[in-house]
Amino acid sequence: MSITLKKLEKYFVVDKVIYHSIDLSLYQVSAMIDGVEHYVTDSNHKYLRAVNLIELQKLMRLVKSRSEVLRHTSAYDEMIGTSAKKASNMLEVPIQDNQLY
Repeated sequence: MSITLKKLEKYFVVDKVIYHSIDLSLYQVSAMIDGVEHYVTDSNHKYLRAVNLIELQKLMRLVKSRSEVLRHTSAYDEMIGTSAKKASNMLEVPIQDNQLY
């Protein structure tokens, strides 16, 4: 599911803002609302993406959230041909907006 940034800014408080580390220098953002994860889009319904985390934090500065995390899922096991795994290797690190923009 997706939600526009303008609509997200109107919420009182979202449960969690998740910054996804997709590649070495590519980030996307989603928001957890009532237990459902929504990817954040711009007014043209394109996913919000940036080459650094601070740029996304600047775009999201008006969104109020209970927590913010940086999420990374490694594809290393798939790259080396390891058998299918049963557990996720997702890493979530709590972060905060230090307003470095």
